[in-house]
Amino acid sequence: MDSNQSPGTQASILVVDDTPANVRLLSIILTEQGYQVRKALNGQRAIATVQEFPPTLILLDVMMPEMNGYEVCAQLKASPKTRSIPVIFLSALDDVLDKVKAFDVGAVDYITKPFQGKEVLARVASQLKIQSQQKLLQEQTKQLEGLVEGLQNEIKERQGVELALRLAQKKSDHLLLNILPAAIVENLKKGEGSPAERFDSATVLFADIVGFTSLAARILPLELVNFLNQIFSKFDQLTEKHGLEKIKTIGDAYMVAGGLPVPRADHAEAIANMALDMQDAIADFQTDMNQSFQIRIGIHTGPVVAGVIGTKKFTYDLWGDTVNVASRMECQGLPGYIQVTAAIYELLKDRYVFEERGAIAVKGKGDMITYWLKAKKVSSS
Repeated sequence: MDSNQSPGTQASILVVDDTPANVRLLSIILTEQGYQVRKALNGQRAIATVQEFPPTLILLDVMMPEMNGYEVCAQLKASPKTRSIPVIFLSALDDVLDKVKAFDVGAVDYITKPFQGKEVLARVASQLKIQSQQKLLQEQTKQLEGLVEGLQNEIKERQGVELALRLAQKKSDHLLLNILPAAIVENLKKGEGSPAERFDSATVLFADIVGFTSLAARILPLELVNFLNQIFSKFDQLTEKHGLEKIKTIGDAYMVAGGLPVPRADHAEAIANMALDMQDAIADFQTDMNQSFQIRIGIHTGPVVAGVIGTKKFTYDLWGDTVNVASRMECQGLPGYIQVTAAIYELLKDRYVFEERGAIAVKGKGDMITYWLKAKKVSSS
């Protein structure tokens, strides 16, 4: 159990698997760590249990009779009451498309059977940590809203509170800028809101850390989170350096975009430079076990829709075919490589070195010609 959790707030985990032996093993592993465990041997029973006793997290098998794990997850995510409960899939299916499908229906992680107890505990601890941080951010945002509202009411009654309002505004700006793009924050400050907006040209990058899953089975959860924080903090610095917009992190995956919310003509070039710098940065990171890491990166460019989701916990996110294709470029790429689409190649071929990979089958798109981004061309002048 996480050392930050008290016995009164220990996590409740629902284990769903049609194999009783798996359920018993997972129950023992989790119970020994202080977690409360409930069990379900099929999808229908799992949904009923969630409705009656909402868990903190769900470990869900994929291959089950009558209702498989994908269907269970999709049904839970369709309900406002249960959609926020994180779901980790456990399955013997190891194909990339199976994993992509899991994330498409709303899973936060995917563990391949046969699983290791330490890996399960590390993944569970990581998701519970993320969930705890999300709740903390929600509370901080709510507190901020109350502070701003109180100051706004007070300024109407007394002119002398103008200085206090400025100080409070500075604090709120600092918090919001850690959550939303600066342009969006400016709109919110002006009371204009931030409706969804279409950008006809933007570039999206996805990256994930190769070997992170195996590392999770060998080190303590806190060490794992600290190591991931070091890597993503470096990526954040590169995002700022290249004038790009970090969108989000999902587990060990990192998403960044160029050309929004403030349009810029060179967004594809900026993303290409970011990708090359990320490869250099990851080479500098090593664990105490002296194991080096690689990243797998995918890039695509095109139109996207962007906007703020939520009213209490703000999230700036992107949608559209461009986002989906960029994600496919990453998950169907190779460790240590930057895979890009023909659209990126046509934009940058005069300034960067590419190697044609050839045609690959991309889910929902059919065969696509893709390229490896290798380096920036050296100027002859």
